[in-house]
Amino acid sequence: MSNLNYKHLRYFWMVARSGSIAKAAQQLHLTPQSISGQLTEFADTLGVELFRRVGRRLELTDTGSRILRHAEDIFSAGDALLDVVRDQAATQVSVFRVGVSDSVSKAVACRLVAPALTLDEPTRLVCREGRLSALLADMAVHRLDLIITDRAMPSHLSVRAYSHLLGESELGVFATAALAATLSGPFPACLNHAPLLLPGEDVAIHSRLMQWLHTHVPRLRVVGDFDDSAMIKAFGQTGAGLFFAPAAIAETICAQYGVVMLDTIPTLREQVYAITTERRISHPATRAIREAAREALSAGTIDVTT
Repeated sequence: MSNLNYKHLRYFWMVARSGSIAKAAQQLHLTPQSISGQLTEFADTLGVELFRRVGRRLELTDTGSRILRHAEDIFSAGDALLDVVRDQAATQVSVFRVGVSDSVSKAVACRLVAPALTLDEPTRLVCREGRLSALLADMAVHRLDLIITDRAMPSHLSVRAYSHLLGESELGVFATAALAATLSGPFPACLNHAPLLLPGEDVAIHSRLMQWLHTHVPRLRVVGDFDDSAMIKAFGQTGAGLFFAPAAIAETICAQYGVVMLDTIPTLREQVYAITTERRISHPATRAIREAAREALSAGTIDVTT
């Protein structure tokens, strides 16, 4: 079989979509005879029947239906390519795609990623949120330029990517003022019998926090586990329980959720990583994010890697 004739494929696609040779010819500004001849040549080249005539109308054969599905994909991809070219020609905006692990505080992620919008070169930021495994799968097929997460690149995954530690923060303990007023005794003894909202097992700090709690809070009362950092704060806002979050953004958390920070746990530090496909960071947006970690986060209780 010779190479696929894409002009013939488009004629076939137009006839299949419009339902008749006459309508396709009108849309293509060609004569019906010309379209009919091109379809016959296309079918002969492929060695298959594309249509069968049912009364006055054409109906796709099973093979024709399968070819049509592939044609739809081909021409949709072509249209998408043209859209990209037109958009870039019109705006000349660079697209920077960031994935944020759902276990990372959104306030921290926002503070880190925001500098990507202040570059000299106009940049459009595309953010995706989800589990780290799903984000890494997207990075593997070049759908993401950067991932913000709470752990280093897992060694068991076959994704060519590199971890860059941006910083770490002491863990703070937060609650509504009403719930805090019901606690008695010094910290951390006051956590005994108190309702606790804990990060789920998929959150990097989970196991270390559980070890600390079992050591310092013998009468543990866990009322909920959450993988999503925003969800745990939303429940904490209702007074459902105390929750744990980076002390570096305590002011933001308290203002946004109407809670107070009871104390910090200096021995527990929540880390923030950037995962990229670059061993050495060279992308302007990624460099800006790294600098944001060094400057903005160091102003709080986060120790930033140099």
